[in-house]
Amino acid sequence: MYWVYILRSDMVNRYYVGQTEDIERRIFHHRTGREKFTKRASDWQLVFSKKFETRTEAKRIESFIKKQKSKIFTEQVIKGEISLD
Repeated sequence: MYWVYILRSDMVNRYYVGQTEDIERRIFHHRTGREKFTKRASDWQLVFSKKFETRTEAKRIESFIKKQKSKIFTEQVIKGEISLD
């Protein structure tokens, strides 16, 4: 199984969208500064996750969210207002 996830940091007022096979390990890496984009903050919280059967599906959805380049769109995904099926 693969996950698409969204993290939120209040310290830097940003979202981070990613995909992984091991969500717990990835969140740990984000919180401990092991990832380039997220190392400016340590308060990353998981605000959304969705499971997919294949990495291809997860990458497609991750890319779709990122291409929107919209905080409003990301927040709509988090609230379940936009379907990712």
